[in-house]
Amino acid sequence: MAALAGASIMACQKGDGATGQSFPGVGPRPDVLPVMLNKDLPFRYPPSLYAKKVQANVTLRIFIDKEGQIVSESTHVAESSGYPPLDSAAVKGSNDLRFIPAKTHGNAVPVSILFPVYFRHPDAPPLPGDTILKKSGTGAAPAGTSH
Repeated sequence: MAALAGASIMACQKGDGATGQSFPGVGPRPDVLPVMLNKDLPFRYPPSLYAKKVQANVTLRIFIDKEGQIVSESTHVAESSGYPPLDSAAVKGSNDLRFIPAKTHGNAVPVSILFPVYFRHPDAPPLPGDTILKKSGTGAAPAGTSH
């Protein structure tokens, strides 16, 4: 019961615009954005919500250090799904994300990014805006989901 995830580098400025929280060493947008290394996504659907076919999106604010590791104490929900168990599952799973770090002038740099996590049930109808998450003609679930 995995969820889909995607990274969206929406803000790599000093601090966190939404909360005013500052992360030391985070500068302007890097030349090369971080690249996620995880083959299997670490986000797990809460079983009770999976059984009810609840679907939603969670947007996390995560800080990736210059080694490509998540600084877990900096992770927070930037936009809630409306379901606290999904929000918690997204935050918990983010601790296992690994990245090739962002780079500026060839040097690894820390960044703060918005990271969307999509909780989708393979047997539920798509949510509005899910055109990129359509099932293939083989009947398989989209990449990153499981039955």
